[in-house]
Amino acid sequence: MRIARFSIDGNVAFGVVEDGPSAQDGPVIDIIKGHPFAEFERSGRTVPLSEVRLLPPVLPNKIVAIGRNYAEHAAELGNEVPDVPVAFFKPSTSVVGPGDPIVYPSFSQEVHHEAELAVVIGRMCKEVPRERVKDVILGYTCANDVTARDVQKREKQWARAKGFDTSCPLGPWVETGIDPADISAGLGIGCTVNGQQRQLGRTSEMVRPIEDLIVHITEAMTLLPGDVVLTGTPAGVGPLSVGDEVAVTIEGIGTLTNKVIKRG
Repeated sequence: MRIARFSIDGNVAFGVVEDGPSAQDGPVIDIIKGHPFAEFERSGRTVPLSEVRLLPPVLPNKIVAIGRNYAEHAAELGNEVPDVPVAFFKPSTSVVGPGDPIVYPSFSQEVHHEAELAVVIGRMCKEVPRERVKDVILGYTCANDVTARDVQKREKQWARAKGFDTSCPLGPWVETGIDPADISAGLGIGCTVNGQQRQLGRTSEMVRPIEDLIVHITEAMTLLPGDVVLTGTPAGVGPLSVGDEVAVTIEGIGTLTNKVIKRG
């Protein structure tokens, strides 16, 4: 099931994205009653996907990101894979949705794309045992961990380099039909810039699987419904320039597209 958050006629709602009555109609959204973090009902009232504005699929309280979880990516930046997962935060104000602009920060001259699989938490959880990880996940979406690489290298903390406004595009929706075992088996994950392939990998290349990451994070902190865990990026990260269109595609989920603009 693909659950989208969207706006139409000034109203914001959640809905299930599905095929229209015919191929000519295109996808539609069946508006749901309530929200996806509890039992909900479909209203049966549909709107064409083409007539809505897709929003970030969730508004997380926090985004917990994992660095250097793909060995080839760690190597391309001259780093080794750490002995334990390296976690950092991106603030809620960094989140934008599909089609929203990535605003090039004024304090950087080297901004990079990082295609990532994002885990969306479905229920409040703490100290989750490995065998229960599946139970706390609502689903998965695409993410771009946009990074001011020069600032990351210059400053010991990554807060500004990875936490600036618009540095965490999410979307286009949450796919609930993926099992952590599917991630370990390997979903294709890639990134294009202006249609040119930059990153191309598989989630099976993760050093540590989803289960290990959730166990590690929840040993220390409570995750809330709608919180997001970023799982690392494959090799091939590279620079973005004003005017670029960057697209993150993950097999079985969809494509998240954003354009880079100059701060006004």
